[in-house]
Parts: sequence; structure tokens; C-alpha cells
Amino acid sequence: MTVDPDLIEAGQQAVASGAAESVSAWVSTALVDKVQRDRKLASLAAAVADFEREFGEISPEELAAQARHDRERATVVRGQRQPSDRTATSI
Repeated sequence: MTVDPDLIEAGQQAVASGAAESVSAWVSTALVDKVQRDRKLASLAAAVADFEREFGEISPEELAAQARHDRERATVVRGQRQPSDRTATSI
């Protein structure tokens, strides 16, 4: 197996920081996450396909309308602002 050196370094840093027991454990965790994500995406694709078989293809207009609907009802949550090194100047 060939692994990008930057990824090996990231795994080694995870071990050094205590976030992982070993590089092997770090890689195994990443692979488990990937498999779970792929399975969820496959389930979602199957659900969309089932919906579209029953109700017809979801149009770009419907997707845009849903995105607008979601944005209008979203609650914006932001972390606390960090103090800026720059000072405000008035003109």
C-alpha cells in the first residue's frame, strides 16, 4: 500500500499528540469512517432514487426552492469573535 507522505506525517502527529494509539490505529479509524460515510451516501442515493421513481425526478427548481426554504429557517451560530490585531480607523 502506498500512502502520501503528508498523510503519514499527519498520522504521526496524531500519535505524538495522543489523539491516536498508533499510525495503524489512526489509519484504521479513517478507513472505518470512510466505509461508514460511503454506506450512508449509498443509502441516501437509494432513498432519492426510490422517491424519484414514485414521485418523479426532483427538478433544479425544487432543489433551489428547498435551499431557500432551509436558509430562511436556519439559525446562524457563530463562535465568539477573536480580538483583532488591527485597530479600527474612522474617516
